Amino acid sequence: MPHLSIEYSPGLEARADMRALCEALHGAMVAAGIFPLAGIRVRAHKADIAIVADGLAENDFCAMTLSVGAGRSTEALKAAGDSIFAAAREALADPLSTPHFALSLEIRQIDPELSWKATPIHSRLSKERA
Repeated sequence: MPHLSIEYSPGLEARADMRALCEALHGAMVAAGIFPLAGIRVRAHKADIAIVADGLAENDFCAMTLSVGAGRSTEALKAAGDSIFAAAREALADPLSTPHFALSLEIRQIDPELSWKATPIHSRLSKERA
């Protein structure tokens, strides 16, 4: 269950290729080597309304939250987070070069006792790789 949710301000679409960002982040998650491919999800949602910092129209943000199941060490998650954040920084280099952009990443571990799943994708990918 490595699910990366991206929330971003409406103006960011004019400054960055959001599809390319999602593809770069997916690639970084796969390359991290600690997440099962069948569980990886990357999804981006534009905020309908956003007031960023001092409210200037040119201000944009991209807030990423990676939710993962328990069982990985802090060191492994930190290394994966470093790689994912580096991929985001590269994909968002243009907005980051301005004083009107905020980028963040947070990793959250999900308590397995409080998480329910029904994902036949796992079975399908396991059979395809065998």
